[in-house]
Amino acid sequence: MIQDIVPFNREYFIRIARNFPLLKNLRLFNIIKSQSSFDHNTFSADNNQLYTIAEYPHLISLDVMCAHGDYLEEFLNEKKAYVPCLTQLKFVHNDLQKVTKNFTREDTRRNCANIQRLIMFTQLAHTKDFYAYFPLL
Repeated sequence: MIQDIVPFNREYFIRIARNFPLLKNLRLFNIIKSQSSFDHNTFSADNNQLYTIAEYPHLISLDVMCAHGDYLEEFLNEKKAYVPCLTQLKFVHNDLQKVTKNFTREDTRRNCANIQRLIMFTQLAHTKDFYAYFPLL
């Protein structure tokens, strides 16, 4: 569990990934907007800047229910993080819809592909795009 009143930045998550390679469960408590908030085009394929991808090879459970929506972006965007074993996600449904652009955004699709359990306060509409995004549900 990580809790703070100071916003986390991108480098912080990279350090967590490097220093805790066997991390399986992560819960964030921070309602302050991420310092690494950005326009989604910043990490586009057309942008030549190189960014380090935070790799969490054993992370199976991510809880961002009590965190600003930007932190969901930090973990689901494949240009920022690689979470191949993520099977459980706790979140606020509006944040997930925003980050995935209503389950149509390619940059977040791969990190959602293995999720088997979604935990949220309110139900999401299970559209065709929703099931394509989460094929194991």
